[in-house]
Amino acid sequence: MAQSAPTSGAFPSAQLPVKFPVWSLVIFCLAFGVMYIPTFATLAQTTWATDEQGHGPLILAACAWLLWGMRNDLFAPPAKPALVPGFLLLALGLAMYVVGRSQRVIEFEASSLILVLVACILLVQGGAAVRRAWFPILFLLFMVPLPGAFVQALTLPLKSVVSMVAEQILYWAGYPIGRTGVTLMIGPYQLLVADACSGLNSLFTLEALGLLYMNIMNYKSKARNVILAVGIIPISFIANVTRVIILVLITYHLGDEVGQGFAHEFAGLVLFSVALVLTYGLDRLLAARFDNLKGARDGR
Repeated sequence: MAQSAPTSGAFPSAQLPVKFPVWSLVIFCLAFGVMYIPTFATLAQTTWATDEQGHGPLILAACAWLLWGMRNDLFAPPAKPALVPGFLLLALGLAMYVVGRSQRVIEFEASSLILVLVACILLVQGGAAVRRAWFPILFLLFMVPLPGAFVQALTLPLKSVVSMVAEQILYWAGYPIGRTGVTLMIGPYQLLVADACSGLNSLFTLEALGLLYMNIMNYKSKARNVILAVGIIPISFIANVTRVIILVLITYHLGDEVGQGFAHEFAGLVLFSVALVLTYGLDRLLAARFDNLKGARDGR
């Protein structure tokens, strides 16, 4: 008799009934909400309110959607609670939450959500359920605010490289452009490449979108997934340079008011449009190598 293989990806099998009482899920959601709604409110007023890390709510919603979609695969098998690691991880998560909440270290407070979630799954279902839910759990890392020291250490070098590449491209195109540090001078205008234009935060956003895309597409080839994930890094850089060039050209041809007004916001849309097009193009190139003749998504 042939044995059917377990499904994986963003949409696992929903044929088995969920074997856990509804009231337990309600209690869990209420407890989780009471604990972390204040955290979400703080993030909404601070980190998530910025252009750089405004993707946090989308990451949280995507993880909730993924976990709900695989609820049968998580809870249908017999429960094998891992009490010792579960309680240890829960204690660590609660300690991080208390320290982060009391000392206003939002990185600790937000990170504790991941540990508490994993601990709850261990206590309710066991390690097998955690392994099945590995992608939504790791995906939650993109919701956690980036540490300030890490951002400051990488922002200036990235801004310097972006401004240098943008200057060279426009110079080769015949524009009267110069550069001093991260300040671009074109015609009568001087444009400072801001921290948001470094591309660091857009890199994390695009990487998160790329990983979500791979999970939804359910590619089986590890090589394909690795190449696509790594390829998003130069794609993000190219898209960010394109954004800076567009802002410089708009300012040069239409004036500073236009460049700092609607066009500035429009350039952000261009960044993600260029990145998504390039990511899809890379995915289609990889398809020629890793997809079989019928287009199935299994690696070779």
